[in-house]
Amino acid sequence: MVDADQTFVIVGGGLAGAKAAETLRAEGFNGRVILIGDERDHPYERPPLSKGYLIGKDERDGVFVHEAAWYAQNDIELHLGQAVTTVDRTARTVRLGDGTTIRYDRLLLATGSEPRRLDIPGTGLAGVHHLRRLAHADRLRHVLAALGRDNGHLVIAGAGWIGLEVAAAARGYGAEVTVVESAPTPLHQVLGPELGQLFADLHAEHGVRFHFGGRLTEIVGQDGMVLAVRTDDGEEHPAHAVLAAIGAAPRTALAESAGLALVDRAHGGGIAVDESLRTSDPEIFAAGDVAAAHHPLLHTRLRVEHWANALNGGPAAARAMLGRPVSYDRVPYFFSDQYDLGMEYSGWAPPGSYDQVVLRGDVGKRQFIAFWLKDRRVLAGMNVNVWDVTESIQRLIRSGAPVDPDALADPSVPLDGLT
Repeated sequence: MVDADQTFVIVGGGLAGAKAAETLRAEGFNGRVILIGDERDHPYERPPLSKGYLIGKDERDGVFVHEAAWYAQNDIELHLGQAVTTVDRTARTVRLGDGTTIRYDRLLLATGSEPRRLDIPGTGLAGVHHLRRLAHADRLRHVLAALGRDNGHLVIAGAGWIGLEVAAAARGYGAEVTVVESAPTPLHQVLGPELGQLFADLHAEHGVRFHFGGRLTEIVGQDGMVLAVRTDDGEEHPAHAVLAAIGAAPRTALAESAGLALVDRAHGGGIAVDESLRTSDPEIFAAGDVAAAHHPLLHTRLRVEHWANALNGGPAAARAMLGRPVSYDRVPYFFSDQYDLGMEYSGWAPPGSYDQVVLRGDVGKRQFIAFWLKDRRVLAGMNVNVWDVTESIQRLIRSGAPVDPDALADPSVPLDGLT
């Protein structure tokens, strides 16, 4: 039971935190809502940082979750540019970097994730970049434009979603691009070898060079500037800028210091939460990238680092904070845009979890749907340049019913008829 005398504090000024604050007000909570973010910008969405904003298609103002005036209009107290240094669970307080102490009745941790760093010589050189925050995208956008003008070289460490989207953006500006990836194909841990080669071919057609099976061992510079990179198999590639795109780590330091239960890094890391996004402390919740939730549909603990999880997880946590029954069972979803290829992926099918990949449509024209199956049950689906099928794919996943792989592969058979 909540009332107007209560204070709900949200730590994390990203999409999950902003949508949680919005939901609290929409659901009728009249108490204090305090949103604390360690960036000076108002809460924003991250997909444009490697997509529309980075390529110069979208304006900077379009990334923000709400207009700046919205927070005051909805009586959301903002503390921007402030890091929370400690959580005192006994006193139910959070302490900010400037010494301010704020008491809470319920607390939401939406601290997100941070880019993993390259642990090699040369990372302190000018021209070494990461992409996570709006300030990173501001800087990288100018760098890519300059590389394009000057026929400069960008080396990207990692062929995951961020690495590939930045590669596409860089080629759009005219920069030379080399991607160094230790796996044999791009997106190997997500799509497996069956579909990873599709993205290798796509980027190669647009002039991207790949170096598979290698890792960066050194960034070589002169006068503080990047000149080249070296790999563990003895190769050297020219570089005027380097992007580290080797994944992200959940920002769990605050939760760890507060003694909350965490998930081991070998199992994805993050703050352990139940299906209502409640942590091991009943008055503290977690949402977004940092939350490793027990998933009632998939019957496993899952941490998802994608936009849709922040968009939907923040509101789910807010409702749980209000005492509403919550079972957060959204099918994981993400999307990507690279050159003229647009795709959406629903579900969860890590390497080793599936026994068959079924393709529907024309792979050669890059207009198809891929399905990952286990015992004839759909675990995940990816639609490439095929639209308005996400709901149907997610229904197949939710049903858990066995399907005929031949019918699944046949475009003349409606997907909804397979459930």
